[in-house]
Amino acid sequence: MIDFTPPNKLTPQRGRILISYPYLDDPFFKRTVVLLCEHNEEGSFGFVLNKYIDVQLDELIEDLPRFRGRIALGGPVQTSNLFYLHTLGDTLAGSAEVMKGLYMGGDYEALREAMSMRKLNPDDIRFFVGYSGWSEGQLEEELKENAWLISETEASLVMDTETDRLWQDVLRRMGTPYRVLSNMPEDPSLN
Repeated sequence: MIDFTPPNKLTPQRGRILISYPYLDDPFFKRTVVLLCEHNEEGSFGFVLNKYIDVQLDELIEDLPRFRGRIALGGPVQTSNLFYLHTLGDTLAGSAEVMKGLYMGGDYEALREAMSMRKLNPDDIRFFVGYSGWSEGQLEEELKENAWLISETEASLVMDTETDRLWQDVLRRMGTPYRVLSNMPEDPSLN
């Protein structure tokens, strides 16, 4: 018999990813993968990795040069703000380490200057409009309701903006019980 809610023993923590169950019907989070950038007793926040917007960075912010990279819709919170993850480490002062080899934020002026001087490889940075947030205890409640699975990840997966099948790929990487979930149709009534 197929188990549509395979066990998931991992707990939320910074640097892990949340994978929505295939039957999560939330219009924003349906079939998403979210990198948790913080999780503590006050709540959680992170960025949706696989939901993109069709706009260029220089169209969003006037003083930034053209950037050849996809921009993600990081979540429904503060969608008028721009956030970024990168692999630049201490070379971007004020960055916060999210996981080994992956950092968040940092000196915006230094970033803008590096981009203007073309000293920044687009593969080293990802931009997000908005973020995903959970208040105290909210994520734990959603986990009890089987809205999310949790998995380990690595910086290279987080930084990859080329794949449009991230949700399916992550579930398959998690092993046999999760592969079944990756093949579920978006609308089971069409099956």
